[in-house]
Amino acid sequence: QVQLVESGGGLVQAGESLRLSCAASGTSVSDNTMNWYRQGPGKQREWVAIITSSSYINYRGSVKGRFTISRDNTKNTVYLQMNSLKPEDTAVYYCYTEINSRQYWGQGTQVTVSS
Repeated sequence: QVQLVESGGGLVQAGESLRLSCAASGTSVSDNTMNWYRQGPGKQREWVAIITSSSYINYRGSVKGRFTISRDNTKNTVYLQMNSLKPEDTAVYYCYTEINSRQYWGQGTQVTVSS
């Protein structure tokens, strides 16, 4: 059973930083393409960042230069370091992977950025 558990969200002021974690079980983060998505209030869920098994990394344009995705294979965890946070980054952040055509989502972690 694949499970993804996010943590690290919270309430911060604009300009501050947070690090989100996505702990995986039932699969290895090093073997899979791992993504972060987010869903802001009243908005559709949107893709944020990706890291593949070959360590290809990419970000949506609005977070490039501020967010960093990484993984720790020994902890089987994927991270999203978020710096210079803006109020528009306020959202529930989700970890996502797809294995053998099956989608797996975490429960999400709330990030709120006040101005």
